[in-house]
Amino acid sequence: MITVHLTKFNMMDHLNSEEDCRLALQAAYEEDPGDGSLICATLGDIARFRGMSNLAKKAGVSRENLYRALSGKGNPEFATVLKVLKALKLDPVF
Repeated sequence: MITVHLTKFNMMDHLNSEEDCRLALQAAYEEDPGDGSLICATLGDIARFRGMSNLAKKAGVSRENLYRALSGKGNPEFATVLKVLKALKLDPVF
């Protein structure tokens, strides 16, 4: 009998550069189930990689609200997503 051990995927283990961030967001866009949850969760991972507090200031959103909105379970307003993309300097067009 073969035993397989799976570990939970953690995006933070794979974000090491700005290119990684861009590629992660592009993959999230392509794989999102249609509700934006994967895109928001990926933006949250990128925000943590870059520094959530600094991003919150740049986006004009409280750090707590940003964590909640980008959790993947949050439901941020489109305006918030655009503020985050602008603050991250990520082009939303793939």
